[in-house]
Amino acid sequence: MRILITGAAGFVGSHLQNHLRSTYPDAEIHGTLFSASHQLADPAATGHVVNLLDDESVLALITRVQPDWIFHLAASANVHKSFEAPWATLENNLRAQLNVIQGCIRANIAPRILVVSSGEVYGVEQSADHPTREDAPLRPANPYAVSKVAQDMLALQYFLSNHLPIIRARPFNHLGPGQALGFIAPDIARQVATIEKGAQKPLIRCGSLTNERDFTDVRDIVRAYTLLIEHGSAGEVYNVSSGQTCTIRALVDKMLKLATMPIEIESAANFIRSSGVSKSWGDPTRLRQATGWMQEIPLEQTLLDVLNDWRKRV
Repeated sequence: MRILITGAAGFVGSHLQNHLRSTYPDAEIHGTLFSASHQLADPAATGHVVNLLDDESVLALITRVQPDWIFHLAASANVHKSFEAPWATLENNLRAQLNVIQGCIRANIAPRILVVSSGEVYGVEQSADHPTREDAPLRPANPYAVSKVAQDMLALQYFLSNHLPIIRARPFNHLGPGQALGFIAPDIARQVATIEKGAQKPLIRCGSLTNERDFTDVRDIVRAYTLLIEHGSAGEVYNVSSGQTCTIRALVDKMLKLATMPIEIESAANFIRSSGVSKSWGDPTRLRQATGWMQEIPLEQTLLDVLNDWRKRV
């Protein structure tokens, strides 16, 4: 079996490589890289430096690899940066996916493709009483979410128009070791690790603490992706989420309990970033019914792993 992962050297891509290697030890795994300086987590995998915005380069790669499965992960994924560069986010996320899909059509192959959308597509006005289901209205509240709506609908369109076996995943917030700064867990973990080293006062600065999010460990996320590409129905869309919420304050408190010393919290105005969504949580029932997936890693373990990762880095 030949597997192609776009954005393979990224946070999710690296964990996906590890999971696929342990699940399919004989698989031929290929991954796209943004530059030659990036490395794949799986030493047995083959890396390809490809500009996904160049349709001819993408076609050449797909023709050469002839993948049975494609995990399309590559995307600009930072909500807050999307406000600073909205067109770059839209162009990057939509054009890269279009080139992958059209590359398969032009190469005359029909691999199973997992397109990663986002729980951000549901945006504002999510229910306070029950987690969001896949048939909820799409109300994107930021440019990143708009780009994910476009990716989502583009995938559906090519399933309907060209019968490509495309499955859509809408993951909610995920976290784990290796995640870049700019997200709540690594941002707090870096500060805690720096404080423990004596290089920062025992004070954590962060933004709004009242927002509620649905957090899932990235290692559970990539298990879901693999199960979906195996068992998901082509043309269907699936939330990938825990179905539970946690306030940012509760997450920070859990992280601080893992610290080796007392640390105070300060909610600073200049750290507050608006995504336009106060509460976001997804109903994973459809995913569970289709694949049997269940969340396995508790949030406390995830946060400990994130903190230990940053303890090594600082």
